[in-house]
Amino acid sequence: MAISELNRRRLRSFRRNSRAFWSLVIFTVLFVLSLFAELIANDKPILMRYRGEFYMPVYQFYSEKTFGGDFGTEAIYTDPGVQCLIKTGGREECWDDPEAVMIEAESGMVGGEPVEAGWMIWPIIPYNYQTISSVGTAPSAPDAAHWLGTDDTARDVLARIIYGFRLSIIFTLVVTIVSSVIGIAAGAVQGYFGGRVDLVLQRLLEIWSSTPSLYVIIIMFAILGRSFWLLVALSILFGWPALVGVVRAEFLRARNFEYVRAARALGVSDRVIMFRHILPNAMVATLTMLPFVVTGAISSLAALDYLGYGLPASAPSLGELALQAKQNLQAPWLAFTAFFTFAIMLSLLIFIFEGVRDAFDPRKTFK
Repeated sequence: MAISELNRRRLRSFRRNSRAFWSLVIFTVLFVLSLFAELIANDKPILMRYRGEFYMPVYQFYSEKTFGGDFGTEAIYTDPGVQCLIKTGGREECWDDPEAVMIEAESGMVGGEPVEAGWMIWPIIPYNYQTISSVGTAPSAPDAAHWLGTDDTARDVLARIIYGFRLSIIFTLVVTIVSSVIGIAAGAVQGYFGGRVDLVLQRLLEIWSSTPSLYVIIIMFAILGRSFWLLVALSILFGWPALVGVVRAEFLRARNFEYVRAARALGVSDRVIMFRHILPNAMVATLTMLPFVVTGAISSLAALDYLGYGLPASAPSLGELALQAKQNLQAPWLAFTAFFTFAIMLSLLIFIFEGVRDAFDPRKTFK
């Protein structure tokens, strides 16, 4: 599909804004990397070879029996005994002294018999966001094993940030897109038709906006339990009015413009006039509010996690990291990590949306 000349101007305007452009590049790289978090931070090998066959434990369940063990539960790949089984082809001697057997297997022989050596490729960070590390005291300070230290339950902070960043951005994108579509549609209907339609919808909106959202979320979580998609649904339910006022004002202003009256006189449908002719002119004001919607979604998720009413306790949460920073003042690395994570993430998003807003502004696009 060909790009119109207007959109080309908008793209050129966005690229000229170096702060917004490079923020988009950095944010895109970080987000794409976080999408492959299982390959970056995991306590399971990315790829392994056992008895001539290849396995991918990060995506597939393999029991310990698969590698010559005794249990039908998932293999614990950090266990020296399991590692010995994989590297020696399932030799029974692994349960006696796995480290000695693995050293002997490096020569290609175990107990005087040849073995088909296996191997494992591990992620850069050999910890999942739920992995409990064997550190002396938790939280532990940053070191070579844990680049950002561990939290108060001995989980790797960097791994939790990678998974938490991905979860926060996915949550924000879903909430922002869906709530924006609903809010823009509602504001367009109110502003375009006006009169009794606007009066009734505005009163309903005022009633709905005065509903204490935090109490509703707490009640729903108490009844249905905490879950990611329930939190998404509730956030959309209370987040869509954010753009209604701005869109409504733009449509009230533009509904009596000459080109709108001319389109009506020519018999153009209301839907086409609203979303093809008026909405593009209202996008500048809408995009001005969009950064607040995005940062509000991230802040709401972090605040709910901080208060204990957000994501399930097992989920990687940036707000929960901030709570741990408050509860462990003797571990300043937790506070610094939480602060810089939120500061970098929110700053990049704000710079990006500022560039998008300026690109849609005709006073700057047509310079």
